[in-house]
Order: sequence, then C-alpha cells, then structure tokens
Amino acid sequence: MKADRETNRLPLRAGAMLLLAVAVVFIGLGWHHAATSGDDDGGMSTAQSPTTSEAATPPASTPGGESESASPSSTTAADTADVGSMCVLNAGTVTGLAGDVSDKLKEAGFDVSGAENLSTGSISENTVFYDEGQEEAAKKVADAVPGGASTDPRPAVFTRCEGELAVIVVTQ
Repeated sequence: MKADRETNRLPLRAGAMLLLAVAVVFIGLGWHHAATSGDDDGGMSTAQSPTTSEAATPPASTPGGESESASPSSTTAADTADVGSMCVLNAGTVTGLAGDVSDKLKEAGFDVSGAENLSTGSISENTVFYDEGQEEAAKKVADAVPGGASTDPRPAVFTRCEGELAVIVVTQ
C-alpha cells in the first residue's frame, strides 16, 4: 500500500549489502597491506633491476683503469682497519640492495656485520649514521658506498646497529 509513495528509494537490504561488500573489500586491502608492508619484493621487474645494474657497474669501473682500481683497494684496506664494524640496512624498494652494498663494502675491506631491511619512509637517500667519535670513519664508508652517501649523527630514536656504523641504502 505504501509502495506508491516510495518509488525512488533504494531498499534497505540492498543498501546494507552494498555497505557490507565495501567493508569486505577494505578489510581485504588492509590485510594485504599489513601482510606485505615489511617485504621489499616489488615484483619481477625490480628483482631483475639489481642484477642488471650489478652487471653494468663492474665493467664501468674496470675500464677506468685497473691500476687505479687496484691502488684504492690497497689504500682502502689500510684505511678500513680503523673504521670498525657496520651494518647495512635497505630502506629502498630494490630487492637485495643491502646484500649487494654489503658485499661491495666487504670487497673494499670493511667489516660488515650484516645486511637487513629497514621499513621507514623518513630516509630518502643513502646515509651513514655514526655515533660520537665515528665521524671520520663514517666519511670513509660514505665514500665507499656505491652511488655515494651522506653522513649524519645517529638520531636518538634510531636504535638499530648500536655500537656500529649504520649504512642505510635507498639506491645504488
């Protein structure tokens, strides 16, 4: 009987079902984001990018002169003895970046304790965090990081790699 008056209204059940469907979609998206937020897997294209840049990087440095690359290695070995230990943290989106940079720093003679991921959006460039009295060592490491790095005093809230230099890499 009242159907004549309510011709243009959406039925209550249909509205409730629509809201329920939207809620299920948002819950699914939230779960997916929470489950993948700590991963650095950006897909096959980003996983292949480090391999491509790795293959391109060594030939670029080798044609520069083998005698030049041999002499910094020997100089670096002498200079790296007083640097101490460091850890490398990947704050970028390239899978395996911390491991690649860690390997290159080890080849240069530095003592690297480990390579891990760091989930943060506040660091946007390669950075070496140092404690009091480690500034010169941090500068040596920053010069050796592929692509270069800046040096900054360790923030009080940054508790990773305590007692060591923290090398945070975003790009190579």
